Amino acid sequence: MSFETIKQQHDNALMPTYGRFPVALKGGKNATAYDEDGKCYIDFGSGIGVTSLGYCDEGYIKAVTEQLHTAQHFSNLYYNQTQIDCAQSLCERTGMARVFFGNSGAEANECAIKLARKYSFDKYGKGRSTVITLCNSFHGRTVTTLAATGQDVFHNYFFPFTGDFVYAPANDLEALKTFDDGTVCAVMLECVQGEGGVLPLETDYLRAVRRLCDEHDWVMIVDEVQTGIGRTGKLLAIEHADVKPDVVTLAKGLGGGLPIGACLCAERFSDVMSAGMHGSTFGGNPVVCAGASYVLSVVDTPEFLADVRRKGEYITARLQAMPHVKAVRGRGMMLGVVLEDDIAAKDVVNACLENGLLILTAKTLLRLLPPLSISQEELDRGLTILETVLKEWN
Repeated sequence: MSFETIKQQHDNALMPTYGRFPVALKGGKNATAYDEDGKCYIDFGSGIGVTSLGYCDEGYIKAVTEQLHTAQHFSNLYYNQTQIDCAQSLCERTGMARVFFGNSGAEANECAIKLARKYSFDKYGKGRSTVITLCNSFHGRTVTTLAATGQDVFHNYFFPFTGDFVYAPANDLEALKTFDDGTVCAVMLECVQGEGGVLPLETDYLRAVRRLCDEHDWVMIVDEVQTGIGRTGKLLAIEHADVKPDVVTLAKGLGGGLPIGACLCAERFSDVMSAGMHGSTFGGNPVVCAGASYVLSVVDTPEFLADVRRKGEYITARLQAMPHVKAVRGRGMMLGVVLEDDIAAKDVVNACLENGLLILTAKTLLRLLPPLSISQEELDRGLTILETVLKEWN
């Protein structure tokens, strides 16, 4: 089927909510995708950080299909061992105490916000519901998580947004302190602001936020939807700062390609959300949990995480040597490339696409989120394409 036919069918069937690139993908293996015409692409985006083990990992397929042959779904009105096993593994590996399963990062963040506000309400009563998030943050596309997102461009059209969110500049502790007016219940942040332009938070700042939350009994929520599950070379990005948050949210790479969201909390918050306080029909689906458990078993080993760090250093070094690159920022295999001012990242992405490389943008940057399992050969092929495109840029 031709691309134009596929595009026409799309335009007749789907809402135009995405600015899609002119390619129709059909399949893939590890970090190599191919389209309807059989053209191959090295994938430096991994479905926006989702296919952490690449396309069609054999162990992942086995884990998912074995569960699918057993049962595809159980209601959360009943106990299920596959869900329990995944929850136990997550808690043990992250050092958290309990988990709630949803279907996306936005849902995980919704749960975190509700948990923080209920904790504060139970302990202090009304009037203590403000959540501080950071300028340039991104936490989801529901009405509440859009309100939590610290970017004005998202605060339009869908009025009224959920209230009681305020925004502090990243890496500015003094600015954070100015919101201490007795109404705050939580601080919510990303260790590396992904959609905001691949901006890492400083280690000293993260540690200071932890101390501030302890002083005021604020819930420290760390959004690891994009940074978690090995993306930065640690299972959780917050581990680089040696900080223990109160609540962690996960999604994207945890499911390996299937939809999952997870909100994890420390022991003292274990009983905040009682029966009927929150729920999800599909959350904790056994097929998805089987896949997530397999992803965790592969990613959370010292050898695998060390390899992610090695690959991240290698990619960074190659990028820094390329023409028209002003800077590279990020951590592990979550990297942003700052280009010279007269070069539009979107134009470079389109040129890469023509040459067989899938790559992302974040504001004015190129953004790289390759599968964590990408081979050295695939990595070199993709970097060579990008380098060639930049060398030929006028």
